[in-house]
Amino acid sequence: MSLLSPSLPLEGLAAIVTGAGRGLGRVEALELARLGAAVVVNDYGQPGRDGSGEASATPAEEVAAGIRAAGGTAVAHTGDVADHQQARELVELAISEFGKLDILVNNAGILRDRMVFSMTEGEWDAVIRVHLKGHFNTTHFAAAHWRGRAKATGAPVYGRIVNTSSEAFLAGSAGQPNYAAAKGGIVGLTTSTALALAKYGVTANAICPRARTRMTEDVFQGFEQPDTGLDPLAPEHVAPLVGYLASPAAGHVNGQLLVVHGGMVAVVERPRVAAKFDSKQDTFTYDELDALLTPHYADRPAGETFAAAEVLGLKRG
Repeated sequence: MSLLSPSLPLEGLAAIVTGAGRGLGRVEALELARLGAAVVVNDYGQPGRDGSGEASATPAEEVAAGIRAAGGTAVAHTGDVADHQQARELVELAISEFGKLDILVNNAGILRDRMVFSMTEGEWDAVIRVHLKGHFNTTHFAAAHWRGRAKATGAPVYGRIVNTSSEAFLAGSAGQPNYAAAKGGIVGLTTSTALALAKYGVTANAICPRARTRMTEDVFQGFEQPDTGLDPLAPEHVAPLVGYLASPAAGHVNGQLLVVHGGMVAVVERPRVAAKFDSKQDTFTYDELDALLTPHYADRPAGETFAAAEVLGLKRG
């Protein structure tokens, strides 16, 4: 039975999805294939969500084989996107197999959770390496490919980047300083990339997905799956947004951050100034700042962050 949709907005396009052997990446790869894209399914294949264990080709190869069996086009890549050379080889594989690259979905990641006062340097570096450097590596080589094509033809090309951030960046996550920092960095990388590549016809957007996967099995303890119907936390709720952002219909969506889960998409505004204070002298004094800022924060709950979940209307429960 074919998985292909009667409507094929991605027909003729070539995509890479990283971390696509399981969880969110898997359903995103399946969705892009369903919409007509040829897909490079990337996954390093380590069994531990902390990046531990022997790498395995099986997860990526099984997803790619499933796409082909259902009538789609896919190849597997089992390299580590956090390795600069292996990320180059991933992009080169898409170009050699499909003649070009049109869509890059960055999803690969690991967890090394610990409170900031207990976290080791290695736990910090590992998460930053896979999430933030991994996103940069693939973006770098994809961007060079698109820029080269645009310069060769003298016209814009088709390019879509969908990066994976997290509500851990938006609302804070006390036990994940490395993960929250990496996901915040991914948003900065996304907006910078969006500005740099727009003239070449390329868009870059980021999503904050909420889904029940191997990575989040602890986060959603107590949020049991329903007896009937689709789990509100199923990764399948996220994949259609990725498909849309990868499509021609999203050509004017650029540099955006969207939260998605359970049949809901929220467009996040960029930070806005909430209050402004001007000094009555050439520069502020301590006493003047105390008189202005202390009352401003006096009524706020202790520990409240500037981007609390309630601001987005996304508080769990």
